Amino acid sequence: MKTLIPCLSVIALCATTLQPVSAQMDAAAQAKIAALEHGPSTINVSGYPQGIQDNYEIFAQKCSQCHKLSVPINSNFVTPDEWSGYVKLMMHKMGSNISGDDGKKIYEFLVFDSSVRKKDLLESKLAKLSPEQKAAQEAKIKAVVSKYGN
Repeated sequence: MKTLIPCLSVIALCATTLQPVSAQMDAAAQAKIAALEHGPSTINVSGYPQGIQDNYEIFAQKCSQCHKLSVPINSNFVTPDEWSGYVKLMMHKMGSNISGDDGKKIYEFLVFDSSVRKKDLLESKLAKLSPEQKAAQEAKIKAVVSKYGN
């Protein structure tokens, strides 16, 4: 009986994590995602460097497996650290099939895109950081932007 209880706990945990994502979220999170889903679901990347355009294709293919692309596209995430946390979370979701290399490319696309398309929000968030934190975020943005030739 003692060995049965841990096994039942693991089964219960697995059953909980295998529920649809919507069943695992609270009402506030569901409402936030629903609002994001109503915005644009694509980005015109024709003016972006070719490497970023290629990364957008990986982003679109991988991320649309689990949720609408409008969720990350319309989110208020803009700093490299926000995107890093988001991408790592998605990489660890069961069935995401996002490799480390794909995760890096998705991260670089999102950081680059935020520095262009969400520039005002990015600048607003950077202004609220300590000088050290701001410098660290700007260095990460610069590393991505310079890697792709802009």
